[in-house]
Amino acid sequence: MTGVPASAAGGTGRTPAPGGKLGAAAVNQASLWNVANLLTMVRLVLVPGFVVLMLQDGGYDPVWRAWAWAAFAVAMITDIFDGHLARTYNLVTDFGKIADPIADKAIMGAALVCLSSLGDLPWWVTGVILFRELGITLMRFWVIRHGVIPASRGGKLKTLAQGTATGMYVLALTGPLATLRFWVMAVAVVLTVVTGLDYVRQAVVLRRQGLAAQREARAAEAAMEGPGR
Repeated sequence: MTGVPASAAGGTGRTPAPGGKLGAAAVNQASLWNVANLLTMVRLVLVPGFVVLMLQDGGYDPVWRAWAWAAFAVAMITDIFDGHLARTYNLVTDFGKIADPIADKAIMGAALVCLSSLGDLPWWVTGVILFRELGITLMRFWVIRHGVIPASRGGKLKTLAQGTATGMYVLALTGPLATLRFWVMAVAVVLTVVTGLDYVRQAVVLRRQGLAAQREARAAEAAMEGPGR
């Protein structure tokens, strides 16, 4: 497991002690509790906490809305750091691959649904954003066997715009700031649609290339087997 020969480790090639497998399992289990995964878990825990804070006293108390914004902000900040830490320090785990996107969409979805249910944000805006995020997630599974589409600059701007706009709506803003948040959300919706369409285009191209490569590989195998028949 460690890449050290048995002789170098003082072993003689004999069967490992019964505790060896248990030790390896303990190491693998402990690896789940890295800082990146802990940040993802914090985001998951913040989702119900955010909803409770957001809907306190009917959902219109500025103080409770400020606390809800703080929870939302922490979730957005941890979203930035957990993926970076996982990639930089090789902390990527199966749990992180599954839980990270779930946590991202859960906190954003909870905020949008709460805002629409309170009448602060049109339901069509929430529908467009959630439909895009769910659709892209399903499309990732559709093309995963052919490759992975890297995050684009537009996608990162979309995430920033969504987080900023949603956070501004969570706060009980009035006056010019209330007008500003409308335009920030408008930009977020445009970026959501544009980047979503671009992702669809890239996914279709990637799948076509993957299928073409598979056909070429099968043709090459058939050509090699042909003379020997």
